[in-house]
Amino acid sequence: MDIDYFGRRMTFGPSENQGAEFFPRPLAEGLWVLGNYYFNLYLVTGSQASALIEVGVSAVADTVIRQLESIGINPSFLVVTHPHADHVTGLQGLGERYPVALVVAGDGAADFLAHPRFQETAAREDRHIWQALKDRGLEPGRPPVAQAPGLMNCLIARDGDEMDLGGLTLRFLEAEGHSPGNINVYVPELEALVASDSLGFHFEKRGFLPLFLADYAAYVQTIRRLSSFSTRVLCVAHQGPLSGREVAAAAFQQARQAAEALHDRILSSRQDVDSMAGELFREFYAEAFLLYSRETVEGVCKSLVKRARQA
Repeated sequence: MDIDYFGRRMTFGPSENQGAEFFPRPLAEGLWVLGNYYFNLYLVTGSQASALIEVGVSAVADTVIRQLESIGINPSFLVVTHPHADHVTGLQGLGERYPVALVVAGDGAADFLAHPRFQETAAREDRHIWQALKDRGLEPGRPPVAQAPGLMNCLIARDGDEMDLGGLTLRFLEAEGHSPGNINVYVPELEALVASDSLGFHFEKRGFLPLFLADYAAYVQTIRRLSSFSTRVLCVAHQGPLSGREVAAAAFQQARQAAEALHDRILSSRQDVDSMAGELFREFYAEAFLLYSRETVEGVCKSLVKRARQA
């Protein structure tokens, strides 16, 4: 996507046919995108400290470490945006490489991760994603995790908390509706918003697939709140970032409309939960969603039906 940014024409957002040479990529002064096409991590570097926002999966950890080394940065903070498997299992490898970095997470994330059922499913999902990335030619540098990492000793970031990195500020935003312990980060000096999955799962060609997995009304309210921030760089967790005020505004609108349309579609259906979820699964399980296991995407679809009808 070509956007006029700071008075010059630049390309933002990788496409699937762009390989590792796209990363790491500067987005603004002090802001980088790392990782790969499917899993985007964001580095914010101030004059005094730096923060890696998102930690991804185990299969991208060594790639991100190499990218950080290529620009000479050892992050001071590792920010876990929310405790879903594809946003936390990379913490083990990154934490081993950067042992003095403080881990930051939202309130409730540690309790979610500590649940025995999540421990089992997170490791299984990490293995699946590891193999799927390898099959697509993105060779993992380390084996998948045996269990999900814990967050019991992390620094808790709550809504409105700020962290001064030296010339750049991280403003933490509670983002309800998608996951327990979900936090987003706004960098006011850059008008950059790291929204993770709070707008849904981003597809390069078809926009956002809604992910109101915890609460529908709170999810839509979060999108409305995020859209109130002046945003020039919208940092999504998958197949991003998006740059330019008009592009960001359109993304907020598309994400909200997609959520409302899916909610209305589910409510208008007379199918039971399993039948409606099966219909969504057959529609959604394609493209980048194939990186995830059938069990996980089936669970996502069932949660969407339940949350819509609860609302």
